[in-house]
Amino acid sequence: MTARILVVDDNQLNLDLLNARLTMEYYEVLTAMNGAEALDTLERENIDIVLLDVMMPGIDGFEVCQRIKANPATMDIPVVMVTALDQMEDRVRGLQAGADDFLTKPVNEMQLLARVKSLVRLKMLTDELRLRAHTTRDIAIEELLRNQGKAGHEPAEVLLIDERISVFERFSGIMRGAARLHHVNDPKAGVQAAAEGRFDCAIISADFSDFDPLRVISQLRSLDRTRFLPIILSSDIENDTLIARALELGVNDYVVRPVDPNEFVARLKTQVRRKAYHDGLRSNVAELIELAVTDGLTGLHNRRYLDTHLETLVERAHKRGRALSLLITDIDHFKAVNDTHGHDGGDEVLREFARRLRNQVRGMDLVCRYGGEEFVIVMPDTPALMAAEIAERLRFDIADTPFALGEGGMEIAVTASLGVATLDSDAGETAANLIKKADTALYEAKAGGRNRVVAKAA
Repeated sequence: MTARILVVDDNQLNLDLLNARLTMEYYEVLTAMNGAEALDTLERENIDIVLLDVMMPGIDGFEVCQRIKANPATMDIPVVMVTALDQMEDRVRGLQAGADDFLTKPVNEMQLLARVKSLVRLKMLTDELRLRAHTTRDIAIEELLRNQGKAGHEPAEVLLIDERISVFERFSGIMRGAARLHHVNDPKAGVQAAAEGRFDCAIISADFSDFDPLRVISQLRSLDRTRFLPIILSSDIENDTLIARALELGVNDYVVRPVDPNEFVARLKTQVRRKAYHDGLRSNVAELIELAVTDGLTGLHNRRYLDTHLETLVERAHKRGRALSLLITDIDHFKAVNDTHGHDGGDEVLREFARRLRNQVRGMDLVCRYGGEEFVIVMPDTPALMAAEIAERLRFDIADTPFALGEGGMEIAVTASLGVATLDSDAGETAANLIKKADTALYEAKAGGRNRVVAKAA
């Protein structure tokens, strides 16, 4: 797991030390000696993580971090502030500027590498989600990215898994007004509660009396429901080995008690905001998938979905030796409908036509808008005779009841022509051949006077 890391520090010795250590781990390291140079590098290069010094001449680290997080092109790059500052207000200021974590000079090598590995995984996840959502820019993905999945005004739901009621009481006081804290004192029950609940973050104790906290983390990361749940490890002591292992297993952050209330709330808000951002991207990807295979006007599957899924249905029919029929139907004289009643009237006819098709077929049948006024119905386990009967029923349903236009009560007569084809299993017929055969039957139906069914048996 490699990555491109930008190290920013005005001290050449610090740059050389970090460069050498990270290069030994096969990371590609770029360097900058001031904030302006760092921002310029970020504009030109693809960077996975920024290790950012705070005290620099010109633009300091706080402002550089703010600019990185304010830019939609760079805002999801993890930023770790590397600083000699030990004042709590400075750490809180950095977190509020958008920093993902801090490393204190001199840098602890184990924590450096563990933190880098953890953030590289986070960046890879974000990059994958953004890549999948790339084509949604025409449907407001940029707005989603600008908003960074901002959480609403409701307090975050946080789960604390810790044996001690005193820890719960302490965290309850810290988070009052910022989050609703739920407490489970048994680690096994805590994993179950996390999987069954809808939490924005989980705080896991590192100090169970007879249970390995790393096992809790591993279980949470192995479950689908909690795989992406932010986890903060809470420890009584600074245990470098445990913390490094926890970060490798997927912990997002850690705190050593006693914690500063302002710093902890800032860290918690960072995790909640990041989760909302990722959840928004995943939701957007799901919507994109739905949009990609759905006709926006009728709600039916579109031709792209048909082209993909029909291949699967044909292959399955051949393997199982089962019948498969397909019909193509076309609204007769649809151009006249548009010319007379406008495109709004035409759209109403198309929507009603799609509704009637859906109502006349089984749930297992695939109904698609093929394009324009043409529709396709794929009917698994349907032999030729039955398919012809279904087509005739559809034809009658379309012609028998006029289509209503608008709220004025105007009704128009609509008819349809249908071509039916059945898969020739003996000849190993393909999906393309099946569609072509049905299309030929449709052409014959229209040439024969319209408002009729023509079937091509296997």
